[in-house]
Amino acid sequence: MPVVQTRHYKLPALDATGFVTLPPFAGTLDPSEWENLRYLDWKSGGDTNFAVLASALGEDDPRGFWEHGRADKDGVWTANASLAPTLRQWVQSVGARFGRVRIIKLAPSIDEDTVVRQHLHLDDNNRLNPEDEGWVVRAWLNLTDDPDSFMILRENRDDPATEHRIPLPLGAQFVVDTERLWHAAFHVGPRPRYAMIASFESGPDLQGWMDGRRVSQPVRQASPADLPTART
Repeated sequence: MPVVQTRHYKLPALDATGFVTLPPFAGTLDPSEWENLRYLDWKSGGDTNFAVLASALGEDDPRGFWEHGRADKDGVWTANASLAPTLRQWVQSVGARFGRVRIIKLAPSIDEDTVVRQHLHLDDNNRLNPEDEGWVVRAWLNLTDDPDSFMILRENRDDPATEHRIPLPLGAQFVVDTERLWHAAFHVGPRPRYAMIASFESGPDLQGWMDGRRVSQPVRQASPADLPTART
């Protein structure tokens, strides 16, 4: 799929691959901040449930902001956010305008082939986003230690030669243009994987937050021969 051409400001750091990986989160992550939240049965990229930390109107609503006539920016904290102060602070520390903030609870995947065939998807981050503003991308903070699981990213959904994989150990942090890259997580299990996903506006604030953390070497590109067994 070709890269969407718009007049929105986009981060140069994402030009080459559509994503960057950052060093792991250095703080303490307390499971009570995500295990005690209210989760909704909302499917995206597998057998998932979501706890909403910020929504368009501050309600427990996982839908896109466009349902309320708004771009995915200027999110309003929900009641869940008061139970997750560290996660709320992580979002605020970025300094950029944020929209949807959610915790994903992902059940173990059936197998990798199923993830690729059924769950790779693009997000709809920029509906109603004014073209004189920054492009909306998404950032992840992995909350559980899932070293054998990984995020699959593809420039072309049906071309494994365009694939990259991001490992998902505790505290993994990365930023992805999810309207450009097809993506889904392959989660080995046996327990659910939890991660925070936040929408951010591209601009100096997001770039500065990324620059304040040493960007690691890009995850190697998987070759077709690697795909059945590779665990980068």
